Amino acid sequence: MSKSVLKKEFKEKDVQRLRNLVQGKHGERSTQGIGYNKAKEFHAEGDIWEEDDRTWTIKNGIKQNVTKLDKAKESIHMPLFCPSCNNLMKKYLDKRFYLQFNRCLDCQIDFEHELKMQGLWAEYNKAFINEDIDNMINEFEIWFEEALNHSNEDFITEAGDVEKWVGSNKKKMLKSKEETIAFLKKLKK
Repeated sequence: MSKSVLKKEFKEKDVQRLRNLVQGKHGERSTQGIGYNKAKEFHAEGDIWEEDDRTWTIKNGIKQNVTKLDKAKESIHMPLFCPSCNNLMKKYLDKRFYLQFNRCLDCQIDFEHELKMQGLWAEYNKAFINEDIDNMINEFEIWFEEALNHSNEDFITEAGDVEKWVGSNKKKMLKSKEETIAFLKKLKK
């Protein structure tokens, strides 16, 4: 019978690992880990802190990133219950009415009915339409200023050719702007 000679000596961690396997302790450690442990910070609900060049908060027990668009997200988020009547907002039109009036369709119908009963409907409707027209005028003026200041010398056709056009007549554009605004103001009640 041949004699086998070990060419490698076992280390203590190897022996301990084999002992753990024989005893059925498969997940036990055989060595001590050495290294850097980051100190953990614990935050409560509503805390706001900076970490990794980001701003974080805890809402409803969940760690969330604070962004610039959070206010915009909140404004278009429809709640589960109507803020006015506390009824479930489940109808198709409830989302549209919530975004415009901050209440459900039924509450808006009740509100308008009450205005009609008090004789204030015509005044409310007039103010609502006039406000909408004022918003259209403001948006048109913003669009017009951007279009007026935009350079429109080069255009690329569908074929990919670059065409050079002579600039537009600013006097005609300004006259057209004034006519459009005058027409929109005539629509006011």
